[in-house]
Amino acid sequence: MSKMHLVLGGRVTDPQTLEFQDLSKVDLVGVFPDYASAEKAWRGAAQRTVDDAEMRYVIVHLHRLLEPELPKAE
Repeated sequence: MSKMHLVLGGRVTDPQTLEFQDLSKVDLVGVFPDYASAEKAWRGAAQRTVDDAEMRYVIVHLHRLLEPELPKAE
């Protein structure tokens, strides 16, 4: 299986958490085949909203969710 990575973000209720205010407004940046390309997309999305403390972007390791028994190496 490919090591898929999802980049998403949106407005959170508290900048210390990942509780999104409105799931219908989550920004799905994309799915990427490796961590390096996901990180590049994450940096770009996060940089656009750097002045808004309520906006948060994350990288989700989809391959870990789909096959949790795989080793955690990127």
